[in-house]
Amino acid sequence: METQMALERTILERSKVIAVVGYSNDPMRTSYQIGSFLKRVGYKVYAVNPTVNEIDGEKVYPSLADVPEPIDIVNVFRRSEYLYGVVEAALAVKAKAVWAQLGVFDPAAADLAARNGIDLIMDTCIKVSYNHLMR
Repeated sequence: METQMALERTILERSKVIAVVGYSNDPMRTSYQIGSFLKRVGYKVYAVNPTVNEIDGEKVYPSLADVPEPIDIVNVFRRSEYLYGVVEAALAVKAKAVWAQLGVFDPAAADLAARNGIDLIMDTCIKVSYNHLMR
Protein backbone atom coordinates (compact mmCIF):
# COMPACT_ATOMS: atom_id res chain seq x y z
CA MET A 1 0.00 0.00 0.00
CA GLU A 2 1.26 3.43 -0.95
CA THR A 3 2.18 5.84 1.82
CA GLN A 4 0.36 9.17 1.98
CA MET A 5 3.46 11.01 0.72
CA ALA A 6 3.96 8.59 -2.18
CA LEU A 7 0.29 8.89 -3.12
CA GLU A 8 0.50 12.69 -3.06
CA ARG A 9 3.56 12.61 -5.33
CA THR A 10 1.85 10.19 -7.74
CA ILE A 11 -1.24 12.39 -7.92
CA LEU A 12 0.79 15.57 -8.50
CA GLU A 13 3.03 13.94 -11.14
CA ARG A 14 0.24 12.36 -13.19
CA SER A 15 -2.05 15.40 -13.15
CA LYS A 16 -2.43 18.26 -15.59
CA VAL A 17 -5.95 19.62 -14.93
CA ILE A 18 -7.11 20.83 -11.52
CA ALA A 19 -10.59 22.10 -10.68
CA VAL A 20 -10.55 24.28 -7.56
CA VAL A 21 -13.91 24.06 -5.80
CA GLY A 22 -14.52 27.18 -3.74
CA TYR A 23 -12.01 29.30 -5.69
CA SER A 24 -12.43 32.87 -4.44
CA ASN A 25 -12.01 36.04 -6.47
CA ASP A 26 -10.49 37.72 -3.37
CA PRO A 27 -6.67 37.75 -3.66
CA MET A 28 -6.44 37.64 0.14
CA ARG A 29 -8.20 34.26 0.33
CA THR A 30 -6.16 31.07 0.44
CA SER A 31 -8.11 29.48 -2.42
CA TYR A 32 -7.18 32.38 -4.72
CA GLN A 33 -3.52 32.22 -3.70
CA ILE A 34 -3.24 28.47 -4.16
CA GLY A 35 -5.19 28.49 -7.43
CA SER A 36 -2.79 31.13 -8.74
CA PHE A 37 0.20 29.11 -7.51
CA LEU A 38 -1.04 25.96 -9.27
CA LYS A 39 -1.32 27.92 -12.53
CA ARG A 40 2.20 29.33 -12.10
CA VAL A 41 3.71 25.86 -11.68
CA GLY A 42 2.08 24.64 -14.89
CA TYR A 43 -1.30 23.09 -14.12
CA LYS A 44 -4.42 23.99 -16.09
CA VAL A 45 -6.69 25.32 -13.35
CA TYR A 46 -10.45 25.76 -13.52
CA ALA A 47 -12.21 27.83 -10.89
CA VAL A 48 -15.46 26.29 -9.63
CA ASN A 49 -17.71 28.61 -7.69
CA PRO A 50 -21.44 29.18 -8.37
CA THR A 51 -21.34 32.71 -6.92
CA VAL A 52 -18.59 34.15 -9.17
CA ASN A 53 -18.59 34.58 -12.97
CA GLU A 54 -14.96 35.51 -13.63
CA ILE A 55 -11.60 35.58 -11.84
CA ASP A 56 -8.66 37.46 -13.37
CA GLY A 57 -10.39 37.51 -16.75
CA GLU A 58 -11.03 33.75 -16.79
CA LYS A 59 -14.44 32.08 -16.72
CA VAL A 60 -15.57 30.51 -13.46
CA TYR A 61 -17.68 27.35 -13.65
CA PRO A 62 -20.71 26.85 -11.39
CA SER A 63 -20.08 23.11 -10.89
CA LEU A 64 -17.63 20.33 -11.69
CA ALA A 65 -20.04 19.09 -14.35
CA ASP A 66 -19.57 22.39 -16.20
CA VAL A 67 -15.76 22.14 -16.46
CA PRO A 68 -15.04 21.64 -20.19
CA GLU A 69 -12.38 18.91 -19.98
CA PRO A 70 -11.54 15.84 -17.89
CA ILE A 71 -10.38 16.68 -14.36
CA ASP A 72 -7.34 15.08 -12.77
CA ILE A 73 -7.61 16.69 -9.31
CA VAL A 74 -10.58 18.31 -7.59
CA ASN A 75 -8.99 20.65 -5.03
CA VAL A 76 -11.53 21.41 -2.30
CA PHE A 77 -11.84 24.72 -0.45
CA ARG A 78 -15.17 24.02 1.23
CA ARG A 79 -16.00 23.15 4.82
CA SER A 80 -15.78 19.51 5.86
CA GLU A 81 -19.55 19.01 5.82
CA TYR A 82 -19.53 19.61 2.04
CA LEU A 83 -16.72 17.16 1.25
CA TYR A 84 -19.00 14.14 0.78
CA GLY A 85 -21.03 16.02 -1.87
CA VAL A 86 -17.86 17.16 -3.62
CA VAL A 87 -16.60 13.57 -3.74
CA GLU A 88 -19.97 12.53 -5.22
CA ALA A 89 -19.65 15.27 -7.88
CA ALA A 90 -16.03 14.26 -8.57
CA LEU A 91 -17.13 10.66 -9.08
CA ALA A 92 -19.90 11.80 -11.43
CA VAL A 93 -17.37 13.59 -13.69
CA LYS A 94 -14.83 10.76 -13.37
CA ALA A 95 -12.13 12.92 -11.75
CA LYS A 96 -9.02 10.95 -10.84
CA ALA A 97 -8.47 12.41 -7.35
CA VAL A 98 -9.94 14.72 -4.72
CA TRP A 99 -7.60 16.83 -2.61
CA ALA A 100 -9.17 18.50 0.43
CA GLN A 101 -7.27 21.41 1.91
CA LEU A 102 -6.12 21.86 5.51
CA GLY A 103 -8.95 21.45 7.98
CA VAL A 104 -11.21 19.65 5.48
CA PHE A 105 -11.83 16.08 6.63
CA ASP A 106 -14.79 13.69 6.52
CA PRO A 107 -14.57 9.94 7.27
CA ALA A 108 -17.79 9.28 5.29
CA ALA A 109 -16.26 11.00 2.24
CA ALA A 110 -13.12 8.88 2.68
CA ASP A 111 -15.26 5.74 2.75
CA LEU A 112 -17.18 6.84 -0.37
CA ALA A 113 -13.91 7.54 -2.21
CA ALA A 114 -12.39 4.20 -1.17
CA ARG A 115 -15.50 2.25 -2.20
CA ASN A 116 -15.42 3.91 -5.63
CA GLY A 117 -11.69 3.78 -6.33
CA ILE A 118 -10.93 7.50 -6.35
CA ASP A 119 -7.85 8.82 -4.56
CA LEU A 120 -8.67 11.20 -1.69
CA ILE A 121 -6.19 13.35 0.19
CA MET A 122 -7.68 15.17 3.18
CA ASP A 123 -6.53 17.89 5.57
CA THR A 124 -3.44 18.60 3.45
CA CYS A 125 -2.39 21.74 1.58
CA ILE A 126 -1.66 20.94 -2.07
CA LYS A 127 0.82 23.84 -2.30
CA VAL A 128 2.83 22.63 0.71
CA SER A 129 2.86 19.09 -0.70
CA TYR A 130 3.89 20.35 -4.14
CA ASN A 131 6.74 22.42 -2.70
CA HIS A 132 7.91 19.48 -0.57
CA LEU A 133 7.58 16.72 -3.15
CA MET A 134 8.00 18.29 -6.59
CA ARG A 135 10.78 20.84 -6.24
